Amino acid sequence: MQAVKMYTTAVCPYCVRAKQILKAKGVETIEEIRVDIHPEARMHMMEITGRRSVPQIFIGDTHVGGCDDLMALDERSGLMPLLHAT
Repeated sequence: MQAVKMYTTAVCPYCVRAKQILKAKGVETIEEIRVDIHPEARMHMMEITGRRSVPQIFIGDTHVGGCDDLMALDERSGLMPLLHAT
């Protein structure tokens, strides 16, 4: 399974929902980068994604986007193939 990295904050309901979706799909480990604790991580996130909001989700090297993007990917049946890509 591909590595999953997520930029988050402590009180973000969309972050919680995205983690629930990923766990339901079998993701056991999510590398969580807390941008509320590490401002330099938020700056890096904004540089690599062009976005300010959290969550920002990466599966492998692919930037999925936020929670809505993750749900849309799943609805298009694209989430599982991305998680299991080699």
